[in-house]
Amino acid sequence: MFRKIIFGLIISFVFVSIVFGQKNAAKVLIKNNSQIAAPQMLDEKIKAELANFRGNVWIYAKNLDTGRDYALRADEQVRTASTIKLAILTEVFAQIEAGKIKWTDEFVLTKPNKFGGSGVLSEFSDGTKIDLKTATNLMIVVSDNTATNLILDKITTEAVNARMDALGLTHIRSLKKIFGGGDSRAASDPLLKIFGIGASTTREMVKLVEMMERGELVSKQSSTDMIAILRRQQYTDGIGRGLLDTTPIASKSGALDRLRSDVGIIYTRRGRIAMAITVDDMPVVQYNEENPGLAMLWRLSQILQAGLAK
Repeated sequence: MFRKIIFGLIISFVFVSIVFGQKNAAKVLIKNNSQIAAPQMLDEKIKAELANFRGNVWIYAKNLDTGRDYALRADEQVRTASTIKLAILTEVFAQIEAGKIKWTDEFVLTKPNKFGGSGVLSEFSDGTKIDLKTATNLMIVVSDNTATNLILDKITTEAVNARMDALGLTHIRSLKKIFGGGDSRAASDPLLKIFGIGASTTREMVKLVEMMERGELVSKQSSTDMIAILRRQQYTDGIGRGLLDTTPIASKSGALDRLRSDVGIIYTRRGRIAMAITVDDMPVVQYNEENPGLAMLWRLSQILQAGLAK
């Protein structure tokens, strides 16, 4: 009887050990597989979200703390709309540091140099003076088109493109001022004529803001100052929609009739997620928060934040 009890205990111990070992092995397998399959799972979620969307989408996103990234058509050039102002901002700071221009340099607003669309300067009286610092802030914070054109008159589209070349961002091109004029040499390229004021790839746009975030763009102080301006940008109804006040974002958006784009860094608790998303070729022209492109930017941002979190 005693032997039967001992034998039973031994069998039970062996059984429990096997089951426990299998569970641990399964956990390791699941963990390892998740590490391998995570990008695929993220891709599946992105593709599922886009399945019924009417339009084309380009994406590049990267967790700056882990290096994990996601790309969808990330090396194809797209229309920038106002996200080209990130490249213009970079050249402004570079020329400031080189002593070519000063923050106190003034512009005088006149009827010919005021432009509509986004911004506020078109509402200012003729003869109003603003300095370069004010124009630069307005170019980003409220995407002011008048400020952008005044700045391009001063620094030139050619200088912006030369700066991008020096940074290795050869697909980011400033082509012309908003509503025309000040054309760069790149604007004469037949392949770029359809891009309007600017062209880029989503991968290079993320690289630009990543360099900014890491203090590698122009200088550490200039990078910090540029990020501070982007964090005050007021159009956050794309990738930044619905973020809590405790989750900062530094970004620049863009809009055309059938396009919505957004480039920025979302400072989540699970990593700094940099992303650039362009939505184009939408069949509907709709300038409000219900624009399907804006809604798509928001949903994709949520998926990318979750999928690339550390």
